[in-house]
Amino acid sequence: MQQTITKSFKDLFSGTVLAFMAKTTALSLIVTIVVIWFVNDLLVTFVKRYLSWIPWEWVQTSGVAVASIAVSYMFFILIHAIVTSLLIEPLLIKVAQKSYPEYPVVGSPNIVTSLLLSLKSGLIFLFLFLFTLPVMFIPLVGAVWMLWLWSILLKAPTFYDVSTLFLSDSNVIKAKKRKGTLLAMIAAGFNYIPVLNIFAPVFAQILFMHHILGRE
Repeated sequence: MQQTITKSFKDLFSGTVLAFMAKTTALSLIVTIVVIWFVNDLLVTFVKRYLSWIPWEWVQTSGVAVASIAVSYMFFILIHAIVTSLLIEPLLIKVAQKSYPEYPVVGSPNIVTSLLLSLKSGLIFLFLFLFTLPVMFIPLVGAVWMLWLWSILLKAPTFYDVSTLFLSDSNVIKAKKRKGTLLAMIAAGFNYIPVLNIFAPVFAQILFMHHILGRE
């Protein structure tokens, strides 16, 4: 596991990967701004109703602004994960050929399947996030819970993208999938740091690649 993480960090800060992240981040930011612009009133209304159980009006007022920003931030993370999943294939192949030239590309992710997995993971994430929000305020428990929620966004789509490219044996795929949640949670840790959160989806893809093709 340590070797997998070390190799992943080394690849993450290469010029090729950084250029890719700049492209996906810009595209994700544009999509997020456009969507939030159109649904802003709906979002604020939802947050107000969600916080209406709180008895103190000043908490409700300030809470609406904070919660709206939080939801917008989560939406950006979701969009960025989807965009990365859809565009990552050429980059993954290039990075894999550098470290594992003995492993040929055996397939290609189906774009519809990849998109459906991303949307499914995103809907599960948003549902759990919105309806377990009070859990976030429990010390330590909230931090771990949020990390696990973020891992939902990354695990299934990322494993599908990477495994489809390099694996064809169903037994190997099943065995490699066992550490998926842990790997996704490690990658999701970037989401705790604004700006650095743009690394999370790409790091997850590279991390899964080294896990699948490595010998650890």
